[in-house]
Amino acid sequence: MFKKTFAQIALALLAGLAFAQQTPVTLTIHADQPISPVSPTLYGLMTEEINYSYDGGLYAEMVRNRTFRADWSGINFWYLVEDGNSSAKITPDHSTGPSDALQNSLRLDVDKADGQNQAGVLNVGYWGMAVRANTQYKGSFYAKTSPDLGPVMVSLVSDDTGEALATATVSGISGEWKQYAFTLKTGAPPSTGAATNHVALTVGHAGTLWLQLVSLFPPTYHDRPNGFRIDLMEKLAAMHPAFLRFPGGNYLEGDHINERFEWKKTIGPLVDRPTHRSPWGYQSTDGMGLLEFLEWCEDLKMEPVLAVYAGYSLHGEHVNPGADLEPYAQDALDEIEYVTGSTETRWGAERAKDGHPEPFKLTYVEIGNEEWFDRSGSYDERYAQFDKAIKAKYPGLQLIATAPVKSTKPDVIDEHYYVRATQNFHDAGHYDTAAGSTAGTQHWDGGHYDKADRNGPKVFVGEWATREGAPTPDMGAALGDAAWMTGLERNSDLVVMASYAPLLTNVNPGGLQWDTDLIGYNAVKSYGSPSYYAQVMLGSHLGDHTLASKADGAGSKFFYSITGSAAKKKLYLKLVNAASTSQAVDIDVQGAKIAAKAKLITLSAKDTEATNSIDQPDLLKPVDGTVTLSGGHLRHTMPQYAIEVIEFDEQ
Repeated sequence: MFKKTFAQIALALLAGLAFAQQTPVTLTIHADQPISPVSPTLYGLMTEEINYSYDGGLYAEMVRNRTFRADWSGINFWYLVEDGNSSAKITPDHSTGPSDALQNSLRLDVDKADGQNQAGVLNVGYWGMAVRANTQYKGSFYAKTSPDLGPVMVSLVSDDTGEALATATVSGISGEWKQYAFTLKTGAPPSTGAATNHVALTVGHAGTLWLQLVSLFPPTYHDRPNGFRIDLMEKLAAMHPAFLRFPGGNYLEGDHINERFEWKKTIGPLVDRPTHRSPWGYQSTDGMGLLEFLEWCEDLKMEPVLAVYAGYSLHGEHVNPGADLEPYAQDALDEIEYVTGSTETRWGAERAKDGHPEPFKLTYVEIGNEEWFDRSGSYDERYAQFDKAIKAKYPGLQLIATAPVKSTKPDVIDEHYYVRATQNFHDAGHYDTAAGSTAGTQHWDGGHYDKADRNGPKVFVGEWATREGAPTPDMGAALGDAAWMTGLERNSDLVVMASYAPLLTNVNPGGLQWDTDLIGYNAVKSYGSPSYYAQVMLGSHLGDHTLASKADGAGSKFFYSITGSAAKKKLYLKLVNAASTSQAVDIDVQGAKIAAKAKLITLSAKDTEATNSIDQPDLLKPVDGTVTLSGGHLRHTMPQYAIEVIEFDEQ
């Protein structure tokens, strides 16, 4: 009798659970009732030098420590080559270099060498070097010699076999500093596709050789010299970003004032860039300088969001407002002129000299970064000083404050959110509650206001992420991200821009300083996390206005947004089911005639811990499909743990 009762109870529970799973959300969309405009710059990129995002990442330079910084153990990542019975030594030389910016060099003293027994140096790259078949690599170095050592042989070499995969000979090196260029061309196949390769520079005669700024690039995106990795740029392009916030957050400030991003030291020839210390614990080459950031915008058709140093650095140093701050405000004006000025201006002419005579479009300038950390309380006055100086010369620019200010009303406030998925589920409607006026009721809560004010300033969610998974987000994080993004879309009349952070990470041991990060890579390959694909899906399907809608029966794990594109005659419905069970959705599109077939894109997993990795890059990816409507009606069942986009065509 007990067993029968237990079985009956179990069946009843299962039946009830199945019914609960299939109880539909009823979603009504009014296609003829626009609510508010969608910001054309809603989704973009935030970037900084962290996790070897530039050097060892997006910036395609293959040589690590190309300017020969040394510590007590020697010149980092450079090692002596002594083939056969050759004999040599290497030392850092701080008495000679090719420029005022680079006054040091690597000194190679060769006691014995010949054509078959060469001596020199090798560089191991950023956790190795990717060498591909039938590929051309372009390089250069600065050098001088005493006496003449003869030609320098440059080779890409396999760590595994010692085989030279490509070789070039550079002749005519003189006793004065000069740059020498070379090209390395691989055959087929030169490598297994691993990163177990290095570059070597060797000579076959006794004497002394000084080297500086040894550089080697693979093919780059759009074939730009000093350019970017193709695979990473293609992944970023797939996100359809509308803007780029640069040069970064903490990277803008530096740990100390003298370690800030000094843009004037990042323009012009590489030999005139002295490099500087990143706040994330390593030296930045500054190969990605101000112009390279702007060209990045140009290549991906993004608007620049230019962050200017405002007088505060991370370890608490600040510049007092007034006369002390004036040179920094002027530096920001000079920077804006470099970006936007005609060739008739001083800094516009400098940009033209650097190879880009056309000015760049600029709408937004951000004053500092996360200035709420400044305990001196000086940001209000510092912001006002920058505001006055910039608006006087560039009244059309929109200025972004990075902490609350009272002395003047900024155009935009930068808010930051780093949370867990459950908090994003709870707070996905954060901006839904923005009132017409919340004067006197707002509180700054560790990077953002607890309430938003639709009377302004506008909001830039300049850094945000669901922090679950390492080194890159898992599916649970992606669900939190997508839920949050539906709220941003619903309120993009107020939220004018938003950018996930951090964007990139090198997944090699020692490459990570902060998780979670949208895209992971090593020297050879890269992959997108589930959160990356959520960004691609939502960012690639965005209308120009929101629509009236209503969801009945939605639980705490169901989220959606709906936008329309008047130009494309499309509706974009984003759906998030963060529950462990499937979710039925009855969709009724009213006020427009909708085509019978609609495009469906689905990203889903069986578990929130599921994720992608460098070894399993495609475990979770969006899947394309279609759904069929009848008279504007659709009964649709979402899988568990799913993010979906339905693209409707208006007829």
